[in-house]
Order: sequence, then structure tokens, then C-alpha cells
Amino acid sequence: MKAINKSTLISFVVMSGLFVVPVAQATNGYFMHGYSTKEKGLAGAGVAYAQDSLAAATNPAGIAFVGERMDAAVTMFSPSDRGFTLTGTPVPPTVPGAPATFVNAVPGTTYTSENDLFFIPQFGYSMALDSESAFGVAVYGNGGMNTKYAASATPGGAGIFGAGDAGINLEQMFLNVSYAKKIDAKQAYGASLIMVGQRFAAQGLESFGASGFSLDPNSLSGNRHSYSYGAGVKLGYQGEVANNFSVGVSYQSKIVMSEFDEYKGLFAEAGGFDVPSTYTLGFAYGLGASGKLVFDVQKINYSEVASVANPVQNLFGCTAPGDADCLGGANGGGFGWEDMTVMKLGYEIEAGGNVYRFGYSKGDMPIVGGASPMASQTFFNILAPAVIEQHITFGMTAPVGQDQEFNLAIMIAPNTSVKGANPFDGGSTDIEIEMEQKEIQVGWAWKY
Repeated sequence: MKAINKSTLISFVVMSGLFVVPVAQATNGYFMHGYSTKEKGLAGAGVAYAQDSLAAATNPAGIAFVGERMDAAVTMFSPSDRGFTLTGTPVPPTVPGAPATFVNAVPGTTYTSENDLFFIPQFGYSMALDSESAFGVAVYGNGGMNTKYAASATPGGAGIFGAGDAGINLEQMFLNVSYAKKIDAKQAYGASLIMVGQRFAAQGLESFGASGFSLDPNSLSGNRHSYSYGAGVKLGYQGEVANNFSVGVSYQSKIVMSEFDEYKGLFAEAGGFDVPSTYTLGFAYGLGASGKLVFDVQKINYSEVASVANPVQNLFGCTAPGDADCLGGANGGGFGWEDMTVMKLGYEIEAGGNVYRFGYSKGDMPIVGGASPMASQTFFNILAPAVIEQHITFGMTAPVGQDQEFNLAIMIAPNTSVKGANPFDGGSTDIEIEMEQKEIQVGWAWKY
């Protein structure tokens, strides 16, 4: 394998970023719980502990310490029990103009989304430029949102919003080009240029336009793909500040994306769907022969993105053509997500020539529930039930010869749900959304 031209490998990884389309998933909101296979085994922790070329996805400073290597992996991701249940006694909508089909469901019946198995590839390559600096490139998916509810399962076959099969699909691909420089033998800083492509499709939402809730009903639904592009930066530091004790910090800027033009009547700000900023702090503590302990705290600032953060109740202010509160307007109703703080704890130990990893993460619920129809956000999140709060992980690395290794990570996210009042009928019904997840990632690495 060493005979393969290194420039060919780099070109392969970069070109892969132009063709890889990661499928949608929702873990920490729509951010992955971790990126590299090794990090995933530690519940995503790794801002202070770089192990491979995908480290730049968490902290670009880390590639200063991983050497020259290529990592490739594929994830089998299964979001199961993804759906909603309506309870209570439906009454005619209390919101003027709202059709009686909000929500078209039999009380007490659970409706589940189709599509519960996805395959997600990722690639990374890192190399030393000299004794103090390194270069890396990584291609990975950030996650996304995906649902599809068959109209045939709903009363009269009309669909959950009265316009046939309903659902959304958001996919995001990140191409990360990084540079890291050592301050000394045990400390480094790094920076990444991040180029992002995303695509989106929605169907079965035409009722919102017919009821006057959209500034552009022709750009609201239709199950056609729309594409958006943008760029941002990630900055990071990683270093051993005491014997066997390392700290890390990284910050990713808000990534301003071009608009989804085909959905300028759905998303706020005429189709805006930016990538929110994040920052991560963490440490890694070596326990000698007893292994290593890692801990990260990550903040995801969903409040920066109007189409994600605006509450659906803003639509109640859509009373005349052109109102900013209408779908597509500057203040248009959205998913009502709150910022997330995610804590990740991982433990790693070597035994019998292999490395074994265990991890647990806990995040804030981004979706507000509760009995108040003026606060609950479960209605629109039927389309995006990103309710996952916990991840339990296991991973391992097995060397293959002197220059290669096999990597494995397994994740289970227990079933989580949130129930909230339906704002479109004044709280006469409640909507409970739920999801659980399972994931297996297998990877192979080449070291040079």
C-alpha cells in the first residue's frame, strides 16, 4: 500500500467530497454525535485527543499529532420508531384559515416514518508538511433531517397535512481542508476551511400555502431537490498542559449558506438555512496502563438560524399577504429548536493488542413540549423529530500488520419522546414525537 502515490490519495479524497451525498440523520439535533470511527466509540469526545485524520472535523489542531495516514469508513445508520402520536379530542382549528386537516390522524394511533436504514461514507487524509506543521483533508456528513409519512395510513388517505405523502429530507456534506502547526512538541493550533453543500426536499405541505400561511405557495412543497452552498472556518488548540493531561478547544463559525430557492416559501428569510456555529471544550487524561479518560462539552447554537429556531406560533401573525411572520418571511414560523449543550464522556483501554472504547453522551432536548399551545413545538417537528438526548457507544481498533488497522464503532440512542399541545387547535390535542437510533460504523486506516 505504501507504493500508492500520495498525491493520488489526496486527490481521491478531495474529489470524493464532490460526489459523496450523506444521508440525513438527526442525533444532536442534526449534528452527528461524533465523526471519526475512533471518536464515535468515545461518544464523540476527542477535542483534546486526536487519533486519526478525521480529527479535524472536531479540532483541526489535532492533525499535528496523528502523522501521515488515510482513513475511510462507512456507517450503517438506522433511525427507528421515528414518528408521532396524536391524543385528545380534535376540534375545528382555532386559527383562522387553518384547514381541518391539521393534523389528519386518528387519536391514539402511532404514525411512523418510512426509510429506516441509511449508508454514510467518510474519508480523511493527513500528512506532515515538515517537523512542525501538517495538512489534512476530510469529507464527512453533518447529519440532517429525514421523514416520510405515507398518506395511505391516514384518514381518507389524505396525508397528515391533507396534501398526500408528507415529509422532508435535509442532507449536508462537509469538505474540511486543515492546517496545523505545533507550538512545541506537545501543543498545536490549527485552522480549517470548511466548504459545505446541502440539499433539501419537502412534500405534502401544500395545505399551508392554500391556507395563506406562505409568502410563496409555489415554493413551499413539491418533493423537488433544492441545493445550497456556503463556507466557514474552524479554529482549534490542543495541548498537553500537565503530565498526561491534555486540553482542547475548537470553534466553528456560523456558515452562511445560499438560499434554498425552491423552498423560499417554506424556510424563513426566503429559503435561508445556515449552519449554526459550535464550540467545544474538553480534556484527555492518561491513566497509564489503566487507559485514557476523555471528556468534551459541545454547544450548538441553533438560535442563530431563523428557519430552525423561529417558533411555529409565529405563523399566527401571518394575517395578510406579505407579513414577515408567514412561511418564507424574515420571522416566518419554523421548528422552534433551542440551543443544545452536549456532554460526552469516553474511556479507552488497550488489551490483547487491541484498543477498546466506551462512551456516553447526554444532550439537551432542543424541542419544547408541554401543555401550553403557545409554547409547544411538537407540531412542526412531526417532520423533524430530533428528540435524541443520549448516546451509548462502544468501539475498538485492531491492528492489521504494521501499517493498517481495522476500526469499529457501535452506537445506541434509546427511545426518547416529547409531548406538547397542538397550537393549531388551541391545545385540544397533544402531539407526541419520538425516535430511537442504532448505528454501526466500520473503518479501515492506512499509516505511512
